[in-house]
Amino acid sequence: MNSFGRIFRISIFGESHGKKVGVCIDGCPAGLAIDEADFRHDLSRRQGGGGKGTTPRREPDSPNIVSGVVNGCTTGSPITILFENTNTRSSDYDNLRDIPRPGHADFSAYKRYGGFADMRGSGHFSGRLTVGIVAAGVVAKKIIAPAKASARLVQVGGSEEIDETIAKAADSGDSVGGLIECLITGIEAGVGEPFFDSVEARLSHFIFAVPATRGIEFGTGFNAAMMLGSEHNDPFCSQQGRTLSNHAGGINGGITNGNDIIFRVAVKPASSIAKPQTTMNFTTGSMETLEVHGRHDACIAVRIVPVIEAAAAITMADMILTRKAGEAFRGQDNSYKQ
Repeated sequence: MNSFGRIFRISIFGESHGKKVGVCIDGCPAGLAIDEADFRHDLSRRQGGGGKGTTPRREPDSPNIVSGVVNGCTTGSPITILFENTNTRSSDYDNLRDIPRPGHADFSAYKRYGGFADMRGSGHFSGRLTVGIVAAGVVAKKIIAPAKASARLVQVGGSEEIDETIAKAADSGDSVGGLIECLITGIEAGVGEPFFDSVEARLSHFIFAVPATRGIEFGTGFNAAMMLGSEHNDPFCSQQGRTLSNHAGGINGGITNGNDIIFRVAVKPASSIAKPQTTMNFTTGSMETLEVHGRHDACIAVRIVPVIEAAAAITMADMILTRKAGEAFRGQDNSYKQ
């Protein structure tokens, strides 16, 4: 539901216009150096109010670490990080119980929770909750170091002219989707499990939990369906498993092969747009023109980049700690050749 991970486990909570949102991180090893300043860079990348098609809503996003860290180091107990919501305008959402927004969770949340779901600012379904994911990602990045996860926005609306495409959509009161590429470097071979707990499966599980995600592909992705085996295979060129190509995206059989892990994420256009839309008023049963008020992103993919990066780090931290636990139990060297 609202939790992810087996050993390194995170739980997110809160609503967009509630008092606070946050994350609880369980399973973090003791002795990890953590300071509130460590979160500043990644949290600022996720913030709105920074132009380039992002929402004018800007929260301070100052992390309040209330448990699990003493004298600048993790204690091994659960880490709870809180963020205040200070810049809200809930009246912008008053009409959404009658006229749910097309493409949004308003209608499905109403049916799932019998009308009790918080509708203000999309409530628990808001991208606001990703601030907790980014915070947990900062901790996860420390665990997986020297391995690194980095993501970037490579296309918007099918174009590499990112700023211009976003500006055009914003000027017309519309929104536009984007394509994010994520690279994970420095992960050794042998991390992951076959079938249901494959690296692809675990990463995809998390990535699809990020609001607005519509697809994911690894390595050559869907282009692999148009290739020959002789083209797609990655010949080995070193004893450490380095390959001449990386069509598999660093994963074979659901397990890392020591090459860079690379995947791309398709992000849909934000559902909340100023452009008038014709949709149903569920109180009157008639079709009406809906104009969504409030402060919204013309391209939510811009702010999702650090969220995808955090999701990658969290997933790999959990899988690395799971592997280490298994090795400790086996008490043996699992190198390819003895």
